[in-house]
Amino acid sequence: METKNYLAGFLDALDKKDPAQKVFHQAVYEVVTTLAPVLAQKPVYIKEKILERIVEPERIISFRVPWRDDKGEIHVNRGFRVQFNSALGPYKGGIRFHSSVTQDSLKFLAFEQTFKNSLTTLPLGGGKGGSDFDTRGKSDTEVMRFCHAFIDELYHHIGYHTDIPAGDLGCGAREIGYMFGQYKKLTNDFTGAFTGKKPNWGGSLLRPQATGYGVAYFAQNMLATRQDSLQGKTAIISGTGNVGIYAIEKLTELGAKVVGFMDYDGSIYDKDGVDAEKLAFLKDLVFTRRGSLKEYKAKFPQVEFRAHQKTWDIPCDVACPTACENELNEQDAKTLLANGCKCVCEGSNMPCTPEAITLFQQAGILYSPGKASNAGGVAVSGLEMTQNSMRIYWTREEVDNYLKRIMSSIHESCLSYAEEYGMKGNYMAGANIAGFIKVADSMIDQGLV
Repeated sequence: METKNYLAGFLDALDKKDPAQKVFHQAVYEVVTTLAPVLAQKPVYIKEKILERIVEPERIISFRVPWRDDKGEIHVNRGFRVQFNSALGPYKGGIRFHSSVTQDSLKFLAFEQTFKNSLTTLPLGGGKGGSDFDTRGKSDTEVMRFCHAFIDELYHHIGYHTDIPAGDLGCGAREIGYMFGQYKKLTNDFTGAFTGKKPNWGGSLLRPQATGYGVAYFAQNMLATRQDSLQGKTAIISGTGNVGIYAIEKLTELGAKVVGFMDYDGSIYDKDGVDAEKLAFLKDLVFTRRGSLKEYKAKFPQVEFRAHQKTWDIPCDVACPTACENELNEQDAKTLLANGCKCVCEGSNMPCTPEAITLFQQAGILYSPGKASNAGGVAVSGLEMTQNSMRIYWTREEVDNYLKRIMSSIHESCLSYAEEYGMKGNYMAGANIAGFIKVADSMIDQGLV
């Protein structure tokens, strides 16, 4: 069967099977449409039905999460864990607490995670989980009650050699702490069954910073292919969670000037850039007080706060979307290109729409998909698991050096696989192919399971 016809038939069948799962289909389409030269060269993948198998999660766990608020009122949320693919190792992926969480969104995230983990070269499969519970506006006690209730069910399905969750949107060190505590109580077992723990009870130094730092390192590697660097570049990001704030920190350290960032309420435009004082205030605002960027404007009145506006209209050299899927659309891409953007380095999962990606690639600017440039977080999670197994702690410098090497290795894999299959310089194709081949070959090795 001709490869093109096979792929068309495969995608059509996927659409018909779960017609409502648009985000998941988008993620699959983005990967599959770059694999034609691989399938043509290695028809065994078609014979062994690798695509048909790889888009079906090995297991989806769905459960209710009843919990009681501070007023004594009972609430019921939905909980999920999508254990997508274990060909390379135990399932590994974050837990997301946000009102937008659905089975569709978690299937997309777990599918992306499978290839992201493959790119790190660490022995990790792909998974993702979460709930439609929103931590915003909840007290610490309410969050604790919810996390304990969530783990009361999930603990049956996770473990150090089975599935190792981490944090994600709405789920940071506080939530990981509550979940790990309940897991330890129920299992009577202190193991590295979660990553993203605090360093004084099994966490790794630099784990909170890892994804944001990795984005900056990847952008630096991309620019280096054009004999350029971050020094003197203006940069903008989107989200102001762990990824966004630590991307700001590392981009600044590497010589860039971050002039724009945003949260749920709006965006900040700061022509002078984020300095040490502003960054310290931003960290306290977000991580400690969980406040709004409106307070950032009050503290630094010279900056501009733009209510309910994104950052993509702010002129920049480098743009790093670090918030959520499909946050940067076709019009945003046109605006970025018109304003002279030279590099788009994704710091979250699938933040750019297909139309935006097409424009970036047609314009010939540097563009990297999140499964490559966002992989720093899971890379250091893997390092955290190693430290837990060995009962040791590495220094901040040791972890940072490992992170730099892993991001450099991912960068080189993207370029080499893209060139090998006739798409030189195409980071998206290179990342998809590199991630896919390792998983596909492992699935064949392990038989029809």
